[in-house]
Amino acid sequence: MEEAITSSQLEGAATTREVAKKMLAEGREPTDRSERMILNNYLTMRHLSELKNFELSPDLVFQIHREISKDALDIPDGVGRFRREDEKIDVSDIEGTVFHVPPPAAELPARLQAMCDFANEKTPDYFIHPVLRGIILHFWLAYDHPFVDGNGRTARALFYWYMLRSGYWLFEFISISQFLRKAPVQYGLAFLHTETDDNDLTYFIIHQAEVIRKALKELHEYVERKAAETRACLHALQYHPQLNHRQQALLAHAIRHPGYAYSIAGHRTRHNIVYQTARTDLLELVRLNLLEQRKSGRALIFIAPKDLESRLRPAEQKS
Repeated sequence: MEEAITSSQLEGAATTREVAKKMLAEGREPTDRSERMILNNYLTMRHLSELKNFELSPDLVFQIHREISKDALDIPDGVGRFRREDEKIDVSDIEGTVFHVPPPAAELPARLQAMCDFANEKTPDYFIHPVLRGIILHFWLAYDHPFVDGNGRTARALFYWYMLRSGYWLFEFISISQFLRKAPVQYGLAFLHTETDDNDLTYFIIHQAEVIRKALKELHEYVERKAAETRACLHALQYHPQLNHRQQALLAHAIRHPGYAYSIAGHRTRHNIVYQTARTDLLELVRLNLLEQRKSGRALIFIAPKDLESRLRPAEQKS
């Protein structure tokens, strides 16, 4: 979710992290283009865990671009195709200063095939560390800018695709875009310094390696925080050993967020389960008096009570 949100915000998605995360968690439909960008990114990021099993091909690159860009481009027919010669695409600031003019459209088919050969480790004929190869793929697609829009999101998705394909499963749980968004100027300069120094990729590689280091550090700190929260929550949940891990996770969140409204669709999305399983999980928590059930229109919602910690303890423990 974090990567999907911040990668889209880098490209201009105008919505807050809280609203976007709630949309994804609840599984509701997007209401505007910004939310559509984020949902597309999220679904694509999840799909990468399957696409990692395939070699990269131009068709696969187009597929990733289609998934990222569906209903989210100013030029609707620009989804999943090369930019044309008459579509003058460049990288510039809001004042019109041009920083990068990508290669001519006529060169794109050959360049994309060369990039795919590189991604599939057919070239060059010497070893390149997988993380470096992934970073270079990120740069390569962004430099070629083969599409009318969505190039940055596609480039970052390719980086993740290659990391997962190379066995770096931990990358499924880190977000590089959250750090790129915090310092977008440095991100842009990493591209610019490379291009203005005879395409010396050292600038971009060093920048991205530092971003990865920060993202890994953030992940370890997050895991430590969650471990501490889990220990505290397990103490409260010890009187309900019958609860499954999904229900325990929800209650751990509910303890920290009294009044939060959960939905069946959101619980289903978060845990990748079928509707009936999600419904059963939540209704069981209502039966145990650990959630409060209400109706919102025709849908059921489940509210975290303010006294949840007290409800988790048996009567003899409360006195």
